Amino acid sequence: MIHLSKLPPLVILSVTITAAPVQAWGPVAHQAVNAHAIDTLPKGLKPFYKNHRLAMPSLSPEAVIPDEGTDRRFAADRFLPFPFSDLPHTETEMKTKYGEAADKAGRLPWLIEQSYQRLVQAFKASDKNRILAESDQLAGLVADLHNPLALTDNADGQKTEQHGLWARFSTRLPEAMQNRLKLDPDAAHYLDNPRDYVFAMINDTYVWLDNLLYQEDLAHRGQGGYTELYYEMFEQRAGRILRDRLSQAAGDVGSCWYTAWTAAGRPELK
Repeated sequence: MIHLSKLPPLVILSVTITAAPVQAWGPVAHQAVNAHAIDTLPKGLKPFYKNHRLAMPSLSPEAVIPDEGTDRRFAADRFLPFPFSDLPHTETEMKTKYGEAADKAGRLPWLIEQSYQRLVQAFKASDKNRILAESDQLAGLVADLHNPLALTDNADGQKTEQHGLWARFSTRLPEAMQNRLKLDPDAAHYLDNPRDYVFAMINDTYVWLDNLLYQEDLAHRGQGGYTELYYEMFEQRAGRILRDRLSQAAGDVGSCWYTAWTAAGRPELK
């Protein structure tokens, strides 16, 4: 059972207060993804990240996950029904096809692409500080892409009368499950086409949306608020979705790091 007395103050406050979406994931989720991503890496790369993990902004003792803003989303269902097969894969094409609507949907795929390219350049320069900072940035963006709510126009549950769902699923549930948040990512692998892989990730994530909305609705039925019992029921019903999304995120983060390192010529790192 989840005891409110053992949860961080932010979690207790959220029982009665919800806010507009700020982060695709809270600090607990981001830190779990980054820590497990390091473990997915091959031996030529893993020691570098293990030795310097505390220098990564999200894993440092003074870690603060900054507010992310609406750019770090991509409401794909504003434009096309799933599986988004005709969605443009470049930002220029996206703006040409959808105009101002494209600006309002978020820029997450393009932010990932830009961060990935910066990481490649940091590896080529063998700049330790840049590598760690950009690896952390890229990890946060890739993790965001694994949250189904970051890919829909119903991000806060506002269209299904589930207002505040963004914070409850993305931040409060990971905090409530912190001691039981066991991730199981696959080993990092080389991505032949990182851009295409990003759009494959979008489909792999979005497919969970309806199930998440349904399970959260069941967890809240018969309850007057978002209490200890609600979070217990929410974990029982949606905990598997959360673990799957974060595990997949960790594996994909590792793959992005590994691919960037390979694209840079696999420089020796210390």
